[in-house]
Amino acid sequence: MDLKPGYLETPSEQMRRPALKILLASSEVAPFAKTGGLADVCAALPVALEQLGHEVTVVMPAFRSALQCHRQIRKTDLQLSIPIKSQTLHARVLRSSLPDSNVTLLLVDYPPYFDRQDLYRDELQDYPDNCERFTFFSRAVLQILSQLPDSIDIVHCNDWQTGLIPAFLKLELNSDSRFQSLASLFTIHNLAYQGLFSQHDMPVTGLDWQFFNWRQMEYYGKLNLLKTGIVFADGLNTVSPTYALEIQTPELGCGLDGLLRERGQVLQGILNGIDQRVWNPKVDPHLFCNYDSGNWQDGKKQGKAALQKAVGLPRAPRTLMIGIIGRLTTQKGWDILTPVIERWARTQEVQWVILGTGDPHFQRKLEDLGRNHPQKVAVRLEFSEASAHQIEAGSDLFLMPSHFEPCGLNQLYSLRYGTVPLVRQTGGLADTVVNATAETLATERANGFSFRAATTAALEETLDRASQIYQHQPGTWRQLVETGMAQDWSWERSASAYERLYEQLLSKHRHDS
Repeated sequence: MDLKPGYLETPSEQMRRPALKILLASSEVAPFAKTGGLADVCAALPVALEQLGHEVTVVMPAFRSALQCHRQIRKTDLQLSIPIKSQTLHARVLRSSLPDSNVTLLLVDYPPYFDRQDLYRDELQDYPDNCERFTFFSRAVLQILSQLPDSIDIVHCNDWQTGLIPAFLKLELNSDSRFQSLASLFTIHNLAYQGLFSQHDMPVTGLDWQFFNWRQMEYYGKLNLLKTGIVFADGLNTVSPTYALEIQTPELGCGLDGLLRERGQVLQGILNGIDQRVWNPKVDPHLFCNYDSGNWQDGKKQGKAALQKAVGLPRAPRTLMIGIIGRLTTQKGWDILTPVIERWARTQEVQWVILGTGDPHFQRKLEDLGRNHPQKVAVRLEFSEASAHQIEAGSDLFLMPSHFEPCGLNQLYSLRYGTVPLVRQTGGLADTVVNATAETLATERANGFSFRAATTAALEETLDRASQIYQHQPGTWRQLVETGMAQDWSWERSASAYERLYEQLLSKHRHDS
């Protein structure tokens, strides 16, 4: 879809729009349940949409973590009866709200499915009944829809856990007058996670076997819930324009590129935003020293010194400090990055601060590097929200050499915090980081460094260029920092684009009905 972004419209154009009633379904919503960026998106987007004047209801499972997150949760009168195979399962609906907003959050409470230590898996493997769990959740969303006092305009589904919702709307409820006027949007946050299950789970969905075919729900003999959402939703989007193009190619289409090309006319990319209530160096409670674009040099200097002390590195104000936060996986580029850290730890006066967990192979390599080079490499194999904020603020350079990255948030946090990002040109990284070249510096568009080839050599060459500019061209480095800090990556900007997409989907759906 070729849509005019909402944030380019005049205030009078925006004011003329009628308020929409939106139901957003997600398995993760911060701070109630989170394993990754999906939770951040589904917490921040509804609040930004509410600020644009829309009425948003968010629905998620009542996971154990959600009930323990210290938010006020109340009972409701909503009762659900969900058919799963030959049984009818009964659930209650709880109510809360998203922080700092009036956005209603409804939680589907069925302890046998959701009262577990983790959202999707135990220590060894995915829960074997995940298909049942999220079929149950998807059917619960539809029952909640039917019981809400006001009709919904848009049902916004997110990732494979909600992929059955568009199918139920099209295949089971298309003749129900309560649902005929609403449109569905399916957002792909990461195409690599598809919700693949045995064909023997098809009866769990309650849908007829006729839909288990290569054009609809079947994928190489398995049931694919992400594919199901892609096939049956009225509209599709993903979380950056470049990723929307990449997933239509064999290289990054994860086996679904043909289907995505077929549905390309209803697929677009909308960049995620960042929650500037949480990620704002001026008021961030996690920082050793707060700062903004007017005093960033002093603020980052103090933050760097405090970070070096906190992680056990020598205080070295002029030494380039490189921060890395995230999962230790091949997707994030650790296969091309670890040889660089090994070589630079021996040969370069650079400090590395690394925070994250993941592949045991990479964890062992990093533990060895930290043990062998304690003056240069600090490794924390954990996740700490406070440490993540402190690394973003205290580092000079932030690395994200991902093989693919649907959107990425850490590069946006880095830009906001005056930490220059160095990224591979893929997905949202390509859409947000402008490589420092003679031309982009002259036009004051450059805000970081990027490279294209997914190789150690390309990464090291770009890192060396960044290091040289940091050491010998302080004026250029200052320009990169200040360009990044001045840019708008707020959710208000992204929400306006979603608003336009909702309206176009709704108009087309009602025209076709």
